[in-house]
Amino acid sequence: MEQKIVHMALVVRDYDEAIQFYTKKLNFTLKEDSVLSSTKRWVLVCPPGSSSTCLLLARAANEEQLSRVGNQTGGRVFLFLETDNFWRDYKAMVEKDIRFIRPPAEEAYGTVAVFEDLYGNLWDLIQYK
Repeated sequence: MEQKIVHMALVVRDYDEAIQFYTKKLNFTLKEDSVLSSTKRWVLVCPPGSSSTCLLLARAANEEQLSRVGNQTGGRVFLFLETDNFWRDYKAMVEKDIRFIRPPAEEAYGTVAVFEDLYGNLWDLIQYK
């Protein structure tokens, strides 16, 4: 048997602002944007070159969900963006005003820095050794 995670839901405040951030600031690809109802869309974005796991941008549907936007993991790093060239991507992200809250560091496993998305979710940008 083979299984894999293909989508991970990320609760967002607004579909279009989230699409704008992920496609323009992080250079993700908009894989799908389908209207499901008058209030719901199926929006998938994925990192460049990715063929498997995508983020499902899920607009908060009520106050409880809205309270989780930007803090789905209680302040821990939530997502890990692996790159084949840390310094290229780090510099490009800094140029696009991505806020890094932990500077680049060389660790035993690779080069890593922590950044925030538009809502404050924490991400690792990482290049493994």
